[in-house]
Amino acid sequence: MTWFLGLGIAGIVLLVLSLVFDGVLEGAFGGTLDVLFDGLLSLPVVAGFLSMFGFSGAIVLGGTVLGASAATGVGIVTGVAAGWLAWKFSRALMRDQTDATPRQEDLVGTAGSVVTAIPADGYGEVLLRLAGHPVKLAARSAVPVARGAEIWVEASLSSTSVAVRPVER
Repeated sequence: MTWFLGLGIAGIVLLVLSLVFDGVLEGAFGGTLDVLFDGLLSLPVVAGFLSMFGFSGAIVLGGTVLGASAATGVGIVTGVAAGWLAWKFSRALMRDQTDATPRQEDLVGTAGSVVTAIPADGYGEVLLRLAGHPVKLAARSAVPVARGAEIWVEASLSSTSVAVRPVER
């Protein structure tokens, strides 16, 4: 039973190490094994197999009257199942796509409000929503705009400033 517990603990240690060193086994052979195994030799998969093999083998050996061969068989079956689940889960995470990164041009046409009054010959500050997040930017306007007024972005001058016009209601 000590061997099984040792393998289970080694699997947990390997899983913790995979948080830091994931990709080591895949990169060890220059990616040549990717064609054959397609991620089956990743550290999380090996760690999942090893820990389930060890702990389920220890449970069968210590909790039943079955011998070491039965414990090994159960350990292999549960280890393969855990490794397969880790492989499927990691593939699902790798396919997860995020939204496109907002760009400077995405500001044109958005509405916002003035935080610091905008003089006709200088800059003020506006609060806009970009991709659902509040963004405070410097703003210029052809006409003076008072604090709290609603504005419309006409152009993006730089990554931190915009040209705006007041909304007429």
